[in-house]
Amino acid sequence: MIFYVCSYGGSGSKMLCNSLKRHGKVYHIHSRNPPNKLQYIGGGNTYHEWFNGVEIQGEINEYKVIYIYRNPVKAIMSRFSFPDHLEHVQTDRNTTINEVITRENDLFGISEFYSNYTTKNKDRNYKIYCVKYEDIFEKQHELSKILGVGKLSLVKKETNRINTVNGKERFEKLTEIYKNLIKQMDNNDFIHIS
Repeated sequence: MIFYVCSYGGSGSKMLCNSLKRHGKVYHIHSRNPPNKLQYIGGGNTYHEWFNGVEIQGEINEYKVIYIYRNPVKAIMSRFSFPDHLEHVQTDRNTTINEVITRENDLFGISEFYSNYTTKNKDRNYKIYCVKYEDIFEKQHELSKILGVGKLSLVKKETNRINTVNGKERFEKLTEIYKNLIKQMDNNDFIHIS
């Protein structure tokens, strides 16, 4: 089994990758756009966490594509102050959290990233298992069953950046900016397939 674990970062993707390693080969992916025809990852001049444009030849059923997402504000507070991370998720590395707050706009493109993975696309030749991070610890047995793997043993380990200087104020302002996306995510089932 080959697992592609996709996310915009700060969503538990590395934790999930580490747990899935016992069950097959795992790739951590930050590509913003999932391709219509499943592709290999990295190589050549392509960043090692992006789809590389080369269509997979062989058994597509050996691949499980998982998109893990979480409340975008918590993800932003966790990872989006690092310019390298912004570049990895194909966003302008010079965009700052303060700029998003000042302009009251999703300059990181998280809504687009989320929509690219969660919206059904009849042209795709593979399924995307969309997994809500907030439910993963209580319902990890459901995920392991759907993926056809044994026990995952996921353990929650987070860094709280909300209780830092200006953290609470930033959190509240970002929550207002992303309120529609947060509501949409909250209304999702733990796992849905796109």
